[in-house]
Amino acid sequence: MSAGMAGMWLSFVAMGMMIVAALLILLSRTRLKGIIRGFISVIAYILLVFGALLMMLVVMTWPE
Repeated sequence: MSAGMAGMWLSFVAMGMMIVAALLILLSRTRLKGIIRGFISVIAYILLVFGALLMMLVVMTWPE
């Protein structure tokens, strides 16, 4: 697999992580209560930050 293809798949993974994070945040704010709400929110924000960092990595290293 070439470096460009690997970067493309990594960007898809990063976008997927950010979409899942947005859905989890929406779920935790509207449907959940208590400790589960906090746990899901923490997981969602970790996914959001990690996905954003991966996307920044892909953007910064794209023209190889």
